[in-house]
Amino acid sequence: MLGTSWLAGGIAAAALAGSAALAAGVDDADPLRAFDHLIVIYEENHSFDNLYGEWEPVLGQQVEGLAAARHTAQVDQFGVPIGCLLQSDANLVPSTAHVHWLDGSVHPGRQAPRCHGVASNGVAFDSHFVGAGPFSLTEFIPPDAHTCPPATKPAPNGVELGDPAGLPGGCTRDLVHRFYQEQYQIDGGRQDRYAVGSDAAGLTQGHYDTRSLPIYRYLHATGHPNYVLADHFFQAAFGGSFLNHQYLIGARAPEYDTTRGPVPADANSRLDSASFPANNYPLYAPWPGTEYTDGPLTQNCPLLSTVSANGLPVDMEGRACGNFAVNTAEPPWQPSGAGPRLPAINDTDPARPFFETNIGDELSAGGVTWKWYAGGWDNAAGNVGGRGWTNGGQPGVCSDPAHAAASRYPYCPDALFGFHHQPFNYFSAYAPGAPGRAHLADEADFIDAVTRGRLPSVSFVKPTVAESEHPGYASTDSGELHLVDLLRRIEAGPQADRTVVLVTYDEFGGQWDHFAPPGQGNDAGPHDAYGPGTRIPALVIGKPLHRSSVDHTTYDTTSILATIEHRFGLPPLASRDAAVADLRRALSSGAVRN
Repeated sequence: MLGTSWLAGGIAAAALAGSAALAAGVDDADPLRAFDHLIVIYEENHSFDNLYGEWEPVLGQQVEGLAAARHTAQVDQFGVPIGCLLQSDANLVPSTAHVHWLDGSVHPGRQAPRCHGVASNGVAFDSHFVGAGPFSLTEFIPPDAHTCPPATKPAPNGVELGDPAGLPGGCTRDLVHRFYQEQYQIDGGRQDRYAVGSDAAGLTQGHYDTRSLPIYRYLHATGHPNYVLADHFFQAAFGGSFLNHQYLIGARAPEYDTTRGPVPADANSRLDSASFPANNYPLYAPWPGTEYTDGPLTQNCPLLSTVSANGLPVDMEGRACGNFAVNTAEPPWQPSGAGPRLPAINDTDPARPFFETNIGDELSAGGVTWKWYAGGWDNAAGNVGGRGWTNGGQPGVCSDPAHAAASRYPYCPDALFGFHHQPFNYFSAYAPGAPGRAHLADEADFIDAVTRGRLPSVSFVKPTVAESEHPGYASTDSGELHLVDLLRRIEAGPQADRTVVLVTYDEFGGQWDHFAPPGQGNDAGPHDAYGPGTRIPALVIGKPLHRSSVDHTTYDTTSILATIEHRFGLPPLASRDAAVADLRRALSSGAVRN
């Protein structure tokens, strides 16, 4: 349980900051007055360099992309530069054979090996990728490559180019993206252990041809909306989707509520002397005698633990410890997937232990309208007859062919639904039957609200995994086409003149980026033992912007919370959103007009 002194101090600081924000006000000259509706579209799993690394200058303003990258080589766990980059994606393994796509056409196979290396288990390998710097994924897996798994059969390890089961879109395999792994990969800001700290090894160094991406083409076409590219925007927390979604709405990691039962066995992570939690990666040799656990919770605090600046415990290496949920744990109720479940987060009774609130609670208390819209929500949540329901009218039968095999009517999620992508569903105020549940809606409801001019003040939009760009499950190309479709609908909607859209990603998806995050050899922004992590793409788009621009201000995911709080006069939720920059400068660089 959090110490009472920390909790009391946090509440006092929040009240003071909230009073200051209200006292200062948001006057007519403030850029935050340029919008009445904020839409946050939250995509999946790409670093900035991986997607936007080749973004060209915007009206003469340079973008901090791959051209600025220095010291791009990766090292092994002993600090020795890697000379031959192992690839485990099925479409990057060397081959001289021809491949046959579903349309019957024949294409050249992957290029022959150019170097030889040895994996951590001593097995020799061949690779086409000499050295360990960035390389173009688009060159090897273009958008028309049939490398995407069918939606009902996700294939985390990728499918062969030309596999009869493969669909077009140019998908790669998935890459590990977890809490302690990412800290190891960042290596104190040297950004040089992404390959050795990954189950996907050399795939971490791949990047897309930015100018071929649907979002880039859309924003450079005739009549495009103005935009601001924020090129120093970081994921709030180390690791994956679960934790960064929690930071998106609450600016903290949930603590395991031991009043609802003991911490399950093997839930706490166990690290080796290099603070690494896994022993089964192709380039990482485990330390002899170490017991590894890559669990959903932080490591247990050792006897020689200390306390970080925000009052949270860390070990002597500065790594988070205790019983905080940092890797994927499922919601306590439907919709929920397989795996360990997190106890319900208490946001309804301040007198009970483990109490914490989120931005939805504060918006509701402040009388500000808001919703969380998720692709596939009605099917997953059992909202029979909702706008997003696609499972027919026969009771007891999930009739949509894309439903998950383990579905039990009326809960008929599609096979790729991201249960841990629904952060409000962990909180008591949004449980099934609770009044707050009405704030959780389907993406189809968002499209209806946009079309009819009925947007709430704040909208969070979470595409379903199949349309989210998530490696291993979805295509970057098709996901961005869905993103562009949403943007076109917003631009055509009757509230567009007073609507600003922030497009960003939950986290890096295991992909390398060259720019060190705050706290990792870079003191440009607030940080603690939980993050920020790797730099991610971020765009501010909308009709209130009267020019396009690049903004070099340091932001992280909690900047979204700060923007909402400052716009609507709400107190901060935690230390991170209290200290981070809001999006005023991005709006100012876009010359917003109130």
